[in-house]
Parts: sequence; structure tokens; C-alpha cells
Amino acid sequence: MNIAIIGNGNIGKGLAAVLAKTSHQVSLLGKGDDLAPVGSAEVVILATPYGAAAGLASVADFTGKVVIDVSNPVMADFSGLQLGHESSAAEEIAALLPGASVVKAFNTIFAQHYATGLQIDGQPLQTFVASDDASARDRVKALAAEIGFVPVDAGPLKNARYLEPLGFMNIQFGYVLGQGAGIAPNWLTAA
Repeated sequence: MNIAIIGNGNIGKGLAAVLAKTSHQVSLLGKGDDLAPVGSAEVVILATPYGAAAGLASVADFTGKVVIDVSNPVMADFSGLQLGHESSAAEEIAALLPGASVVKAFNTIFAQHYATGLQIDGQPLQTFVASDDASARDRVKALAAEIGFVPVDAGPLKNARYLEPLGFMNIQFGYVLGQGAGIAPNWLTAA
């Protein structure tokens, strides 16, 4: 499968590193790069700040593609979220890219985990996967499992309204409340 990652910051580079260990072809694209690889990609990962997504709709065609939004719409001063509860970054991106199947995933862990095998003390990390397109959601869950995550089906895309605050809370725990980046949320189920 051809995968294009737009955004070559810590998250984009981390995803590129773990995806490079699979059989998929991966293109990592940064600011100012030609987005031509998006044309042949089946999956596009938006590893950009939420505010950058609006500009992407006018420079590349996302029709027919699975687009994974990993953003959290955090305010510049980290005092809160730009969106929440009545909409989400993922839903706004879906509105900007009407021909794409938008999936919310990979937004609740820190970039550092990509270099440590997506585990904490031997326990695989979870990623929560939400989309209105069940086929796209299943495809992203399979991709997540392939790179080492435990995928958790988070239902329709509107549930990104809750996943993005979860990502923001992880940032609060990690950086504001001093727990560091070696943490991640985990949804437990009874055996």
C-alpha cells in the first residue's frame, strides 16, 4: 500500500519510522514539499497541526483516499482546545475533504513512543480509531496493529469530539502536570 505522511515533525517522522518496517511504501512530506506523492497514495496521514489542514484541501486531491487525522486542535498557548464537543478537528477536516474517508487515530500518544516500540514496560499502547466509513476504520485498525498498536474501535467520526480532549489531557498530564512523555491512555476491559 502507498502511504503519504504530510508533516515531518516528531509525529510524522515517528510514524514514518514504524511504517518503514512494514511492506508499505511510505513518503514523508514536509512544509514546502511537492505533494505529488499524495496522488498515488491510498492512505494519507495528516501529521500536521490542525490549522494547516485547511490549506491542504486546495493543493492536493484527497478524493477516494483514506485520510488519517492525528491532530489535536490545541490552542497555541496550550490553555485549551480550539474545538470541542460540538465538532472536532477530524469532522472539520472531513468537511474540507468531502471525497475522502477521514479517520481519527494516533492522536493520544506522544511522539517519543514511536522510538520505543509503541510500548510502556512491555505493554503495547492503544490507539483509538473513529470514522463514519467502517471499511476505512477497519483498514486503519489493521494498519495500527501492523505497526504495534492495539487498535480500539471508537465508532463514528463524531467520537473524535472526545478523543481530541483525551489527547489534550494526555498533554496536560505529560507536560503541565509533570508526568513526562512516557505515559499514554489505556482503555481496560475485563477478561
